[in-house]
Amino acid sequence: MDKMGIAALLSGLILIGLGIYGIVIFLPEFIFVVKGIVGLIAIIIGIFLAIFGVLLIKD
Repeated sequence: MDKMGIAALLSGLILIGLGIYGIVIFLPEFIFVVKGIVGLIAIIIGIFLAIFGVLLIKD
């Protein structure tokens, strides 16, 4: 392993640790964000399905 690989590994582990710490500290806000992302994904999938349905009806 070269020095760059070791530095990347250590940086990644530190960022993972900080991320987990941030999630634990701000758990209610994190849950709101996840709920918002799930809702946004549902809206996007719904739009694509509606467009797909319109295209199938036109055919």
